[in-house]
Amino acid sequence: MCHTFSYTWAVFQIEIVASGLHLSNELHSNAADKRLLDILRQGLAEEFPNPERIGCPGSALLKGIAQGRVSLTEAEPWLDHLGSCSPCFQEFTEFRRQAASQRRRVQAWVAVAAVLVFAVAGWLWVRTRPSVQVTDTAVLDLRERSVARGQNPSETGQAPLEIPRSAKHLILDLPIGSKEGPYDIGLLTETGDQILRATGTAQLHDHATSLRVDVDVSSVRPGVYFLGVRQPDLEWARYPVRVL
Repeated sequence: MCHTFSYTWAVFQIEIVASGLHLSNELHSNAADKRLLDILRQGLAEEFPNPERIGCPGSALLKGIAQGRVSLTEAEPWLDHLGSCSPCFQEFTEFRRQAASQRRRVQAWVAVAAVLVFAVAGWLWVRTRPSVQVTDTAVLDLRERSVARGQNPSETGQAPLEIPRSAKHLILDLPIGSKEGPYDIGLLTETGDQILRATGTAQLHDHATSLRVDVDVSSVRPGVYFLGVRQPDLEWARYPVRVL
């Protein structure tokens, strides 16, 4: 039966076979046995000269064993030789070092590739996901709104209309019966101070009079105000609004 060559265990046996020792996995893990293995490695590399390379298996087989590409059945007959031939052991050790270095390079490239894959995937996800857009247009429906008569915005009994500070444009659906033409729009305090002012031209569409004006609410502090609407030279019709 042909078993796949076990790199770790076979190398362990090769390094200790010259002394005839058989250490358990538990012994292999402690410091004393590590020192013993270091001594055995040095002995195997120096104390069994074979300058004529008599009986050596050849570099191809040594490299195959070091890289784990040779089956246990093929490698086993050479274990005794590797334990008694310093040149073969040295060559085997060098092949093993090269294999370990190559594995580290491959692992490094795999790690870099994984990072690049995640980075590209993240970039594509950001590019393709639906963007959340903050609207810069506030639509205010005044058609059924009561006009504030006093100085208190809550007097109408209706919740204030809302204008976000990001608004750059206002679209007002004016009260039913409003005329087309120019209008002034103002953001007023309770005392009647004018914070913002804009002008626009109301137009009739589908039986509704709409007015669009450009504004910049970003500098206005959040709070409750009055939205003033009037035709030129007339009084303000005021509606409670909340700037968010």
